[in-house]
Amino acid sequence: MNKLFTLAGISRLAAAAAVAATLSAPVFAQSTTPAEPAPAATTEAPAAPAADTAAPPAAEAAAPAAEAAPEATTNPYGLKAIIDHGDLVAKSTLVLMLIMSAGTWYIFVTKLIEQSKLMSQATFAEKNFWTASSVTEGASRLKENSAFRGVVEDGLRATEHHDGALTDHIDLHEWVTMSLQRSVDAVNARLQGGLSFLASVGSTSPFIGLFGTVWGILNALVAIGLSGQASIDKVAGPVGEALIMTAIGLAVAVPAVLAYNWLTRRNKLVMDRLRNFSADLHALLIAGQKAKTGRSA
Repeated sequence: MNKLFTLAGISRLAAAAAVAATLSAPVFAQSTTPAEPAPAATTEAPAAPAADTAAPPAAEAAAPAAEAAPEATTNPYGLKAIIDHGDLVAKSTLVLMLIMSAGTWYIFVTKLIEQSKLMSQATFAEKNFWTASSVTEGASRLKENSAFRGVVEDGLRATEHHDGALTDHIDLHEWVTMSLQRSVDAVNARLQGGLSFLASVGSTSPFIGLFGTVWGILNALVAIGLSGQASIDKVAGPVGEALIMTAIGLAVAVPAVLAYNWLTRRNKLVMDRLRNFSADLHALLIAGQKAKTGRSA
């Protein structure tokens, strides 16, 4: 009985210990398990502000770069500065050179068109006039506004109306020669019109640009004297205007000189063809008049 009592008591004590261990295990698990992730949370928390603090400097660095781009393209000392802030002398010089340039290009284009028309008229006259049966028929083949037709008509009038009281004292040969020469000179004078303007522009526009240069340098010296310091912002504007005036003067002079030389050469070619036509016409008119005089005798 003592053994049974002892074994029963021991078994009860063991069951009570097992129950106590089972109830106490969750408590120890709850108390020890959350303690371990805590350091991880504290180490990861500062990582978020690092990304936030790095973003604003990048945005601030990009903003000045975007603002610096337009400033690099603006030029406060260019041609626009002369128009906006130049004085009366600078603007007058600029306007004068612009007028000279516009006149140069207008004369060049108009004279080039006029020369092309005369060359085509010369080609047409050489092909159609000399195949006619008479001078009158040849003149009718030419166009109304042709310079070659005007020369032929002047020659016909000279031969047909050489019967006045005063013209009888002049030989027919001399009278026809003078009439044809006047007609040719009239065409030459029309072709030469405007070339003197090109010569004047080519010879004077560099000096006008040089005047603008001298005036700009004078303004630079005055700005330095008034400010009392030779800083680049006081000198760059007037000197820039001076250099622009020099460049504009050369840009006006060079096309004028080239246009004058080229148009003069083309005028010579056209007038040579007209003079040759006039000389052949003179011989034809004199020979025809002599033939009429021989038949009437």
